[in-house]
Amino acid sequence: ISDEVTLTVSVPRAVLSVSPQTWLTEGDPVTLICEVNGSSTGWTFSWFTETVSSDYRYRYDLLSDSSRGAGGNYTVSSAAPKHTGVYVCRAERGKPAYNTTISNTQLICVTGVSPPVSLIVSPSRTQHFTLVSLSLSCEDQTKSTGWTVRRYTERWGLEDCSSSVWGSQTGSTCTISSTIPYDTGVYWCESESGDKHHPVNITVHFGVILESPVHPVTEGETLTLRCLDQFSTPPNLRADFYKDGSLIQNQTTEMIISTVSKSHEGFYYCKHPERGESPKSWISVTASSRRSGPDGFDPVIVGVTAGLTVIFLIIVFLVLLCRYRNNKGSFSALLTL
Repeated sequence: ISDEVTLTVSVPRAVLSVSPQTWLTEGDPVTLICEVNGSSTGWTFSWFTETVSSDYRYRYDLLSDSSRGAGGNYTVSSAAPKHTGVYVCRAERGKPAYNTTISNTQLICVTGVSPPVSLIVSPSRTQHFTLVSLSLSCEDQTKSTGWTVRRYTERWGLEDCSSSVWGSQTGSTCTISSTIPYDTGVYWCESESGDKHHPVNITVHFGVILESPVHPVTEGETLTLRCLDQFSTPPNLRADFYKDGSLIQNQTTEMIISTVSKSHEGFYYCKHPERGESPKSWISVTASSRRSGPDGFDPVIVGVTAGLTVIFLIIVFLVLLCRYRNNKGSFSALLTL
């Protein structure tokens, strides 16, 4: 009888990642990358979206445009709002085929440039206190019906407001009667046909929060940030404000940026020496509808300026012409005399 040999069998697991990032603007490219821990050869991959039914059962739908193959990448060259959702992957190899378990989930959020549906949050901010009421409504510019609020949280995963215990939905409005930190997540509007619009990152925190806008700020607009405390009356605190970890304004009740530019985009939070600090919120800045030309000038301003210049030159020409005719007439009369 030989010596003993220890045999260890590891269960391969598919791991899903996203490149370059999970939060996108309409038109951005994105790639899902599926890998198998501890093994890299002989695998074929499939990609799925995770959905939840009215009876709160999870279902995995194979992406219709994904082809099974050896490459562990699935690329969307131009993301659209419909691509907002929760994704998973699975790997397979061998005969008979061995399938790994479903991978970890990855949430992809795509913000439309001009979304037909907006998620209206009340109170209108991204950070909220615990144990308060929170309302989320889908406002449809086309006046169609059938919109529901869905969310994705680290604690509970993908959930539907109309068939859950965390909120109650009336029409297109979802109400959370008493918020808790586990309500922190991404919320969006979804139609019965699967259209998805306007994902919003919501944070629920106990104590100090940052009051910041729900929707992206447009270049040239004014941005106002405040630091609020759940246990102060009034709630406004005199605090320090930070962007991307650097102090940008200290000991003020509100921070105002009068003319926002793309450089102001980043993570903001506030800090009070006694009350503590707020979570971080991402402030997104979108380009103005009046875009600059290739040389950096606003084409509208350039056009108006050019038009006014032409009109001015025409007026000067007419004045000189009148003077010339008047002078010519006076000279002819003098010759007649």
